[in-house]
Amino acid sequence: MDTTGVDDRHVLITGGASGIGLQTARTLHGQGARLTLVDVDEPGLEAVADELGADAQVADVTDEAQLSAAVTGGVAAHGELYAAVNCAGTGTFGTITDLPLEEWHRVVDLCLTGVFLSIKHQAPHLVEGGAVVNIASLNARLAAEGMAAYCAAKAGVEMLTKVAALELAPRGIRVNAVAPGLVDTPLSAPLMQPPIRDEYVDNTPLGRPGTVEDVADAVSFLCSPASRWISGDVLLTDGGAHLQRYPRLLRMAQAPQA
Repeated sequence: MDTTGVDDRHVLITGGASGIGLQTARTLHGQGARLTLVDVDEPGLEAVADELGADAQVADVTDEAQLSAAVTGGVAAHGELYAAVNCAGTGTFGTITDLPLEEWHRVVDLCLTGVFLSIKHQAPHLVEGGAVVNIASLNARLAAEGMAAYCAAKAGVEMLTKVAALELAPRGIRVNAVAPGLVDTPLSAPLMQPPIRDEYVDNTPLGRPGTVEDVADAVSFLCSPASRWISGDVLLTDGGAHLQRYPRLLRMAQAPQA
C-alpha cells in the first residue's frame, strides 16, 4: 500500500493566496506536490505561485464559468488531480434582524456555494482513489451570535462533504472536511484583539488559538494515502474548543468600551 503522501501528485487548492490555503500550499509543496492555486487575488496569487513554482489560476469560486476554466487550466498544466482542497471563504458579523440580504448571499455564496461548485468541477478530474478536503469550521457545531450567515454556510459544508463522500465513493474518492476553531489568519484578525481573543482562549482547553500550520497538517493527512480508510468525516481542529461554549461575541461587541 502506497503511503508516501502527495509526492509528485497534483493538488488543486482554492483560496490559495492567503491564510489556511496559503499554508496548505506551502505544506504540500514541501511534501513534493505539484500545485494549482486558485484565488481571486491576482497579485497575491502570482506571488505565491512564483514562490512555490505552482500553476496560478485567477478565478472567483462563485462564478461557475471562471471556476471550471481554472480547474481545466490546472489539469492542462499538471495533469489529472490527485487531491483538491477547498479553502476559499469569508465572514461577516451582524444580527439576523440587521444583516443585509446581500451580505447573507456574499458569505453563503463564497463559503457554501463555492465549495459545491468546486467539488462539481474538480470531481471529474480526480483520479481513482483521490481525495477532496473542504474547510468547514467549529461554527458548524457551535452557534455564535451575530454570525448566522457564516454558521449556516459552514454547517452546509459539513453536510455537503458527507453527501459528496457518498456520491464519489464508487470511484474510491474520499471526501472529508477540517473544522478549525479560532486560527490566526487575515480573516480572523478582528477576533485576535483582546478581550475577544482572551475569551476564545479561555474556552479552548489546549489554551491557545490555532495556527495555519495546525490546520494545514490536518489537511495534509486527509489528502494523503495514510487516511485511505477515512471518508465523510469532519476533523475538528480546534484545541478542544467544541467541548466548551462559544464566546459571546455579540454581547462583547455591544459592551461599552473603556
